[in-house]
Amino acid sequence: MRTGIFFSLLRLGPRRILQLLYHLPKFVRLFSRLLADPRISWKPKIPLLAVVLYLLIPFDVVPDFIPGLGQIDDLVVVYLGLQAFIRFCPQPIVREHVQAIAAGR
Repeated sequence: MRTGIFFSLLRLGPRRILQLLYHLPKFVRLFSRLLADPRISWKPKIPLLAVVLYLLIPFDVVPDFIPGLGQIDDLVVVYLGLQAFIRFCPQPIVREHVQAIAAGR
């Protein structure tokens, strides 16, 4: 039985992966806008700090010398940290920024 993030990505299929890559610049804009928004307190930003520290500290859950798996744990930590940041931000502010990005502002 195949499990794990890599095989989950394969199950998404190329079309879904291309959609994710297409929207990546919008996600980057959303995160940068939320980080700069003075209405967002420091508490939702803690997961982002944790992600940065995890990536800077030379400790990995799965060592990087294991091909493929060594990088997947980093991706999982980044994904979970970004997801937590969005979840902890006030949702009306997140929606406001999403709508502004969609409108091209």
